[in-house]
Amino acid sequence: MGKRRAGRELLRSLSKKQKKHLREFGEEHPFYDNCYCCCCLHLCFSFQSEDSDKSSADSDSESEVEQVSGYHKLLATLKTSPESESEEEEDESESEEAEESEAEVDSEGSQEAGEGEGGEEDKNDVPEEEEATDPAEQMLSQEQADGTDTPCDPHHGAIEEFTDVKHESEFSLETNFMEEESGDCNADRQDSNPFKQHMDKELEEKEIEKMSTLPKTSSQSQWPRLGQLIFSSTLEKHKTLKADKEVDVKQLHLHKPLESTWPKVNKQFLSAVDKPTDSSFTPLQRELFCIMNSYRDLFYPERNALTNGEEIRHSYCLHALNHVLKANAQVLSNNAKRRDRKPGTDTDDHRDQGLTRPKVLMIVPFRECALRIVHILISLLEVNDKKKIDVSNKKRFKGEFGSDPEEKPPNLKRPEDYEAVFAGNIDDHFRIGVAILQKSMRLYAPFYSSDIIIASPLGIRTVIGAEGEKKRDFDFLSSIEMLIIDQADIYLMQNWEHVLHLMKHINLLPLDSHGVDFSRVRMLNLNNWCKYYRQTLLFSALQDPQINSVFNKHCFNYAGQVAVRNVPLTGSISHVVVQLPHVFRRLEADSVTSVIDARFQFFIDKVLPEYRDAIMSHTLVYVPSYFDYVRLRNYFKKEDLNFTHICEYTKKAAVCRARRFFLKGEKQFLLFTERFHFYKRYTIKGIRNLIFYELPTYSHFYSEICNMLKATDSGVDATWTCTVLYSKYDAQKLAAVVGIDRTAQMLQSKKNVHLFVTGEN
Repeated sequence: MGKRRAGRELLRSLSKKQKKHLREFGEEHPFYDNCYCCCCLHLCFSFQSEDSDKSSADSDSESEVEQVSGYHKLLATLKTSPESESEEEEDESESEEAEESEAEVDSEGSQEAGEGEGGEEDKNDVPEEEEATDPAEQMLSQEQADGTDTPCDPHHGAIEEFTDVKHESEFSLETNFMEEESGDCNADRQDSNPFKQHMDKELEEKEIEKMSTLPKTSSQSQWPRLGQLIFSSTLEKHKTLKADKEVDVKQLHLHKPLESTWPKVNKQFLSAVDKPTDSSFTPLQRELFCIMNSYRDLFYPERNALTNGEEIRHSYCLHALNHVLKANAQVLSNNAKRRDRKPGTDTDDHRDQGLTRPKVLMIVPFRECALRIVHILISLLEVNDKKKIDVSNKKRFKGEFGSDPEEKPPNLKRPEDYEAVFAGNIDDHFRIGVAILQKSMRLYAPFYSSDIIIASPLGIRTVIGAEGEKKRDFDFLSSIEMLIIDQADIYLMQNWEHVLHLMKHINLLPLDSHGVDFSRVRMLNLNNWCKYYRQTLLFSALQDPQINSVFNKHCFNYAGQVAVRNVPLTGSISHVVVQLPHVFRRLEADSVTSVIDARFQFFIDKVLPEYRDAIMSHTLVYVPSYFDYVRLRNYFKKEDLNFTHICEYTKKAAVCRARRFFLKGEKQFLLFTERFHFYKRYTIKGIRNLIFYELPTYSHFYSEICNMLKATDSGVDATWTCTVLYSKYDAQKLAAVVGIDRTAQMLQSKKNVHLFVTGEN
């Protein structure tokens, strides 16, 4: 009792900030300390700060243990007191009431109060969504009773990042052999196997030199479902694929268990097809898998979280698992051959491995995505309900990657696409290794014992580290044979530098041998040619120059590349429901690098003077780039303009004040970032004049922002204006907004274009 009383007295002596620190940092689990830490990592990496040594110390590598100070231990003990918990809740309610007093008087102000504590300047501090009710949650919940591993509460987990070393020998490729009943002992003899054809091809130095120096030749093809495809390759022997109208699963050379499990797992999507011509694939899946199975690189920029997102996820999970099972079956089969060979015989025919074990790297934005991927892999490995596979550490995985239904804020109304993207656990700092061996799966395997690595860009970035950091590791990326980047458009809203950093460190020669048997390593890995064999699958919701650059400059697959290049016919401007005149003002720039300065100069010289008059009040300036936002904010302060601003790092109380000032007309301008809109989707009321400093990254954001004008019910429709700045380098974004026909006319003409949308276009 004395300790508890002393703890209460110490708690009463803490200030509100210290109590808030207790609530936010008193947890032990490194991923759930405070989402502000992730934000700081994003911002730190984007600005390339000089404190690289400090960030490396904060990055939780696979074997690193975070040191806990005595102060944090003392604070952790105080949370066991019921009285202290009640006092914390009371203090929390007081802080929330103080913030709510700043909220605007409209109905949405009350909804925002449920979106989490204010004061967090984090772009990832998005409203937490409803717990996913997909089969992944249900399946892992049912399996908890069967598991023997220790569960991990995401809010009270271990400080050390967990990796499973208990099952190391059980999942070792070097000490296991192929089971006779698996039926794949002769898998390596199938000459028509796409896996064997791709990995066993021996390139010559002349071909490598040609791929490194010569430009790619391209050809076009029209497919029924994917549309216009661009096939490109450097090698002369280039063949264009043809879409199969019907696919027999047995002709795809799938690993034996997958032939029976895939139709069952994919049945949910086949029921939505009106007249399915294929019993195993939807039309989209059939054409996508046809390209994947040819081991060409693929860029598909039409992924939609509402419609085809799960179809695509199932397709690449099937392909990745098939690749891993075939690769491991080849190793296990050769293990048996080496075991049974006569003493004294030496052979060089069993080169079947890379310099490190990881073969597949999956980059996904949120933990919920990793949860669904693991569920799909488990479902594909289970032949029937009676033969359940053994999954190690599944309870811990459920605790760390699942979501809590109590975390959903009440009375939130957001668009359907927002609900689909931000479903479940939306933490964006994670990584997990997965080892698969015949009828077992091992979660949380150490990277060098994993077959598949699932990670977010930030999660993989903190392991790779930066030059000069003491603790960094990227050897596990040396032999990646398949790179899958899903939902690439979201990384534009997080930090694209993490993706570029990954692409610079993949398929490099390792700095250490890591215990590899060099007699089993393929010659392509020893020659450092792995990047010419790596297949890259890139899925996005849009076409963007930065995403296109990764596909064009960092993909060297000798089999060639396939990109879907469909042009939008109408554009999102057709979804604008308010009567609004749109003025598209073209600016001139000599190059892509100079367009940033040219846009700023054009704005302050030509556009801003027209809106300085008090008559042009209630002007919202939509700024996609955070760096442009900072530049404009500093200029507005320097010119002493009457403005307020909202970005992804703005505290919640400040957001409420800015919205209220703008609604009442106390502030003439509102600087508004695209990333804030992406993560929050608030309706900004009081807009009369719109300025798109740059075209939105997501085309549907254009119509969403324009339709916010109808939230102002003041009967001044005639005074509404919308001005858009664009250059010739914005062709893709412009086509997504106004359509391809108007884009061609606007790029040919150097005059300003006036469009009037009646709401019926």
